[in-house]
Amino acid sequence: QVQLVESGGGLVQPGGSLRLSCSASGILFGLYVMGWYRQAPGKQRELVATITSGGSTNYADSVKGRFTISRDNAKKAVTLQMNSLNVEDTAVYYCNANGRVFGRSNDYWGQGTQVTVSS
Repeated sequence: QVQLVESGGGLVQPGGSLRLSCSASGILFGLYVMGWYRQAPGKQRELVATITSGGSTNYADSVKGRFTISRDNAKKAVTLQMNSLNVEDTAVYYCNANGRVFGRSNDYWGQGTQVTVSS
């Protein structure tokens, strides 16, 4: 059974930092591109950042220079360090695993963790 479990969300003041973590189980972690997405109220889910098994990263323009994604293949974990947070970063953040294994495309999601940036 595939599980992606996020943690680390919460309430933070503008300019503050949070670190999100995602622990994966039930997948061949090294074969998956791992990512973070977010969905704000009334908006569509959007890409935040992705990272390949080799460590290549991709960021949304809105978070470049503020957020850093990293992964530990041995621990089957991916993290998102978020700095200089602003109110526009308020959203539910979702961990994602996307990969093609044995000829089959797979796309898995965590349950989400709430990040609220407010004074």
